[in-house]
Amino acid sequence: MVKPKDMDPAEVTQIRERIPENCHGFRLDKALATMFGQYSRSALQQWIKDGLVTLDGQAEGQKTKVREGQSVVINVPEPVATDSQAQDIPLDLVYQDEDILVINKPAGLVVHPGTGNPDRTLLNALLHFDDSLAVLPRAGIVHRIDKETTGLLVIARNDRAVKQLVEAIQEKQVRREYLAVITSQIVAGGTIDAPIGRHSRERTKMAVSNRGKPAVTHYRVEEKFRAHTLIRVILETGRTHQIRVHMSWQGHPIIGDPVYGKRLQLPPASSENMINTLRDFKRQALHAETLALHHPVSGKLLSWTVPLPADMQALVDTLREDTKEHATA
Repeated sequence: MVKPKDMDPAEVTQIRERIPENCHGFRLDKALATMFGQYSRSALQQWIKDGLVTLDGQAEGQKTKVREGQSVVINVPEPVATDSQAQDIPLDLVYQDEDILVINKPAGLVVHPGTGNPDRTLLNALLHFDDSLAVLPRAGIVHRIDKETTGLLVIARNDRAVKQLVEAIQEKQVRREYLAVITSQIVAGGTIDAPIGRHSRERTKMAVSNRGKPAVTHYRVEEKFRAHTLIRVILETGRTHQIRVHMSWQGHPIIGDPVYGKRLQLPPASSENMINTLRDFKRQALHAETLALHHPVSGKLLSWTVPLPADMQALVDTLREDTKEHATA
């Protein structure tokens, strides 16, 4: 635990306030979020955990109930620049202003560094595009999509945007719509409400689990093929691998998914083109097509939509042609 007395005074800003009447009886973290709207609740909770917040001179837990008139001191740490390196990696910018960026991420690009992917990530690309992002948590990345999933991501460019976007995502005020091709022909959409947590045996995988966190996925049919379906998926929550896990759990895994998919099954009498297309599609056929949110500063409702990437469009075209051929055979 970091203690205020151990910190360099140049690396901390101290804020002193008293608990106002309207926060009496609140949990400490809720009171701070109400009093100090310039900081995200997650940051305030972390500072409480790190011992950087005192209540009447004592470090307390975030669930501690506060009383009107108590003295609160927050030792706000100065932003620490990321030690990741800027790397010249092309970015497909869909939108930009002084507060946010919207990126159309290609397949194969990891969002931020981790085990097995120390660099050549979206984070490294963002640092090259705008070096001021280095002082923001994860260079302004407030949500993520998997390495082999394509599509839209919003990036915050300042502290205010980080706070507003993180809270909007937590409050389910950011709309995210995906297109996916599943290895089943279904006739209707539905809702999957099943908690997701770490797999009990394979720790790199996620799974539906009673010990997991709530996860809700809505889906509907966009187009039916002979043995597959193009679906539109709307996320209500944003758990790791959520769409892939939920669809696989329902018995409808996504084409090409190397982790949650199943062995390739070819429809009867498939053409050579159909066989090759399905065999050669080596990533999950999942695309973050639409993103809608209120601008973190202006409040204006903004929405973006990007078309399917070339490989996924070619997959859909092949499935469509196969369906037509066998409908008239």
